[in-house]
Amino acid sequence: MSFPDSYWDDMYSSKRTGWDIGDISAPLKEYFDQLTSKDLRILIPGAGRAWEAEYLFKSGFKNVFVLDYSSEAIEDFKNRCPEFPSDQIIIGDFFLHNGKYDLIIEQTFFSSLFPAQRKEYARSMCDKLTNNGKLVGLLFNHEFTFEGPPFGGSEKEYVELFTPFFRIEIMEMATNSIKPRSGREFFLLLRKRVVK
Repeated sequence: MSFPDSYWDDMYSSKRTGWDIGDISAPLKEYFDQLTSKDLRILIPGAGRAWEAEYLFKSGFKNVFVLDYSSEAIEDFKNRCPEFPSDQIIIGDFFLHNGKYDLIIEQTFFSSLFPAQRKEYARSMCDKLTNNGKLVGLLFNHEFTFEGPPFGGSEKEYVELFTPFFRIEIMEMATNSIKPRSGREFFLLLRKRVVK
């Protein structure tokens, strides 16, 4: 189950992009600002207009990779950040992407997927991380009353979903979300489980 290839381009071209806050989210900015290694290999799947990638790149992180279905969204990013390396921009399917990363950033990608894809999401995230790698980002902490996307979820569901693949180091209410999402999203930091 997935959306037609043109779905996300159509959403961007018709400006139906309520998930896009037009800047880096404060919880992720705060997390990025305390990172000490600029050499981390970082993937941002479902990056959309890639505000997080722009911030990281301009902060000196040069191994940032952007992945999204929508060429429309990526063009906006490239226009804003023309110096970003073109070989670190991937237009395609996250689940078909091969690569290993120290850090993967979650920002509205999870909520854009059908709930039936969530187990595959967790497994794929784990597979794409190096040993000791981390998945860091934001997830909604409630269900929506309308047919998604976005699709919401609960702490109980997330714990059950991620525990086979990750150690949950942080899953708590974000304290500095934008006003419309205040009290409505978790900040999470998950560390890949290494099977010996």
